[in-house]
Amino acid sequence: MHAHATDTHVEVTTAAGRVRGAWRSDAAGNRSAAFLGIPFAEPPVGELRFAAPVPHGPWDGVRDALEYGATPQRGDDAGITLIPEPSVPGESTLNVNVFTPAPGPASASDAALPVLVYIHGGGYVSGSPASPWYDGAAFNRDGVVTVSVSYRLGFEGFGWIADAPLNRGVLDWILALEWVRDNIAAFGGDPARVTIAGQSAGAGAVLTLLGTPRAQPLFEAVYSISAVAVDIDRDRAEGFARRLAAAGGIEPTRAGFGSLSEERVLELQREVVSERRGRPLDAVRGFLDDGLTLAPVTDGELLPAGTIEAIRSGIGADKRLVLGATDDEFSMILDGVKRRLSFVPTSLLLWRLGLRGRARSDYLRANRTVRRRGAAAMVGRFLTDRMFRTVAVRIALARRSAPTWLYRFSWVSPPRGFALHCLDVPFFFDCLDAERVDAIAGDAPPQALADEVHAGAAAFVATGDPGWPRFTDAARTTRVYDTPSSVADDGYASVRPLLGS
Repeated sequence: MHAHATDTHVEVTTAAGRVRGAWRSDAAGNRSAAFLGIPFAEPPVGELRFAAPVPHGPWDGVRDALEYGATPQRGDDAGITLIPEPSVPGESTLNVNVFTPAPGPASASDAALPVLVYIHGGGYVSGSPASPWYDGAAFNRDGVVTVSVSYRLGFEGFGWIADAPLNRGVLDWILALEWVRDNIAAFGGDPARVTIAGQSAGAGAVLTLLGTPRAQPLFEAVYSISAVAVDIDRDRAEGFARRLAAAGGIEPTRAGFGSLSEERVLELQREVVSERRGRPLDAVRGFLDDGLTLAPVTDGELLPAGTIEAIRSGIGADKRLVLGATDDEFSMILDGVKRRLSFVPTSLLLWRLGLRGRARSDYLRANRTVRRRGAAAMVGRFLTDRMFRTVAVRIALARRSAPTWLYRFSWVSPPRGFALHCLDVPFFFDCLDAERVDAIAGDAPPQALADEVHAGAAAFVATGDPGWPRFTDAARTTRVYDTPSSVADDGYASVRPLLGS
């Protein structure tokens, strides 16, 4: 494998054939190359729809990798998240994007570079690797080859079908990682130094992979940003699929679902997943109790156990892990009902959300400062803690002595008033000047904080140490990203009443 370069383009030979990428430079003159839309699997259409992914076959000549490839996300689902994630039409939706400062195999005098593989979020039903926020330029500047991957979403990727493999989206992640293993050296990366990272559902994805036996040889470290750890059992997945099939007037088989267009499946999926109507607290309670409907399924085979159970059993204990959350991931969803909630006692609101007895009084006591901001802020914090922050602590505790680092992102968005979901992503990628960052972070987000967050991530990928002490049960050390940042002895003390111990 070798690289051929001109002033504007560069070619690299992969296992399937040659690809042509483009050189680019940042404002400081740092040069890197972007190879976009390289297929790692055959298009999942026709006979391959609802099948396990098949490695992409070889091609002749040089394949242009100058534009993002087709995305599993379709146009109607774009814009669900706060992150700009474009939908790109087309059938060949299983692609990787590679950003590298040094395309071509490393020479004897130049060691291969560490690799970051990023899996996007979007609740497993939306999201796109083509986001400008996921560009690897800043990591390239710091000597890290960066890869973003696509995977099948919604029912196409995670729905139960009687005669089809489960967890097709998880199989997509694994095949993408196998592509990295087999090809990243041609882009200057070291296949033995791969860190997987993701945010939201993408963070749930990397934790799923951390607990997946088959995936263990494919990476050495994990960086999990605001993970939603969702464990759906086979019976629940089957029940949803049968309801969807009934709504579509088909049998829940490959032939049945294959008779429906992708657009029709998406339409039925939205109908069956439709949000609970009624009073705001009922919707929140339903969200807490039911969680996501389409996500990785604990099938006893590829995924032998739920995420936390698998990690507690010791799977992935040899991997290094950084994980954390923002302070108020989902508090913003209550902005429209602040006034209405202000007339209801906070303790009653939490009671209606299922928090009762001593745990409720202890939780309110541990969150006095949040309670002073009003009932909506307290309910939003409880929602955040139940869905995100307790997950981070439970996983850190389940890891026991395995190398784990915990952080909080506490900087408050000026236009939003919270350290909300997705806010930390442009800090992680050090792309504060990217499209739509101002909508979530304001006109003057602190570059010094981006320098800290990004440097910690780059150091973790390169050296295995993000720059603060490890988490242990005895010393729950937590990095708190804010202005100024700090290291807290027990940064998640306020969620202890929800941990049951």
